[in-house]
Amino acid sequence: MDALLASTQRKTGLSDFGADGPLEALRLLVGSINGEAELTPTGRLVQKSRLSGALIQRLRIQDLLRRHPEILDIDLGSVILIAGLQRTGTTLLHRLLFRNPDIDGVMGVEAIEPLPAGAVQGQRSGASSRQATLAQRGIRYLSPDFNAIHPIDPAEPEEDILLLDLSFMSQTPEATMHVPAYSRWLEEQDHTSAYSYLHRVLQVLRWQRPGKNLVLKTPHHMEYLDIFLKAFPAALVVQTHRDPRKTLPSFCSMVAHGRGIFSDRVDPVEIAAHWTRKTRRMVDLTMQTRDRANADQFLDVSYYDLLDDPIGELRRITERAGIGFDEEAQAIAEQYLEAHPQNQFGRHRYHMSDFGLDEETIDREFAAYRARHAIPVE
Repeated sequence: MDALLASTQRKTGLSDFGADGPLEALRLLVGSINGEAELTPTGRLVQKSRLSGALIQRLRIQDLLRRHPEILDIDLGSVILIAGLQRTGTTLLHRLLFRNPDIDGVMGVEAIEPLPAGAVQGQRSGASSRQATLAQRGIRYLSPDFNAIHPIDPAEPEEDILLLDLSFMSQTPEATMHVPAYSRWLEEQDHTSAYSYLHRVLQVLRWQRPGKNLVLKTPHHMEYLDIFLKAFPAALVVQTHRDPRKTLPSFCSMVAHGRGIFSDRVDPVEIAAHWTRKTRRMVDLTMQTRDRANADQFLDVSYYDLLDDPIGELRRITERAGIGFDEEAQAIAEQYLEAHPQNQFGRHRYHMSDFGLDEETIDREFAAYRARHAIPVE
C-alpha cells in the first residue's frame, strides 16, 4: 500500500487524497488481496493497476474541488436508482432509461476514469474512450464468454459502483476475488463517507458534461440503501424482482467467470455459499429500509412485466419520477430494443448444481422476499 501511495503521488505531483478516510479501507483490501486472493501474475497486475488508478482519481478530484469549490453546488436533478438484485433485468432497464433524452447516466468511460488529466468544464477527453475500449477488449480476451453473461460496452451507461470503488468500499472486490477478510470488515463499517464521496464525484462528472436528470444502477446499494437515501434524499428507488432460483445461480456463474480472469483458484461452492448469504442480507436490509422510509420513494418492477411490456414500465417509472416520456422517448426505446435482442451475445449456460445449490435451499433463504413481492416461480 505504501508503494501505491508513493507511486501515485509521484506520478501526479499531488498529495491530498481527501479527508474521507479511504486509506484504512485500502489497507484492509490490499492485505486481503495479498493474503487470500491467490491472484495470477496477470491478476496482480490488473488489480494493482485498478488500485493505482483509483488513487490517481482521488488526487485529481481533490485538486479540482480545491480549485473549483463551486462544483459542490451543482444540482444533479431528479435521481432514479435501479436497485434490484443481480440478473433481474437491471442492465436492460438501466440502458432503456438512459435512452430517454431527459435522463443522463454514468458512461462506461466515465466510470473507469471520472476525471481525465487536463479535464475542463463542459468537456470530456477522448483518451478516456480509448482506455475504456482497451479495458473492454482485455476482458473479452481473458474471458471470451463474459459478454454473454454481462455485455460490456464503453458507450453504454455503467454501474456507479465503479465510482464507489474510489473509496475502496464496495462489493467489487468480493465479486472479482476471494477476499473474505475484507468482505467481513466492509459489512461492519459506516458507509456514509463513501456515499458522500459518490455524490461529489457525480457532481464532478456533471461539471465536465452537463445533464438534466440521472439514472444510477448497482445492486450494491441494496445493502446500504438507508445510507444512499441520506446522500440522495429525493431519489426514486426502482427495485426489480425475479425468481431467486434463476438469479442466484446466474450471478454465481458470473462471479466465477469474473474471478477466473484474475485467479486460478475458483471454488464454485464457496462462491455460492458467500453470495447466498450476501444476497439474503441485501434483500433483508432493503426490506428493513423500506419499512422505515417514505413508501412513495419506491417503485417495484417485475422482470416478467419488463420483458412483456418494456415501454409501459418505462412510462410508469418516468411518470413517477416527474420526467417526460413522449413519442420521441418511446421511439428511441423501441429502436434500442429492436437492435439489442435478448441473448444477443449468446446464451448464458449454467446449472445451480454446479455451485452446490438446490431449489429447496434457495426457496428457504428467500421465502420472505418472494412472499413480500409476490415473485412467481420461473
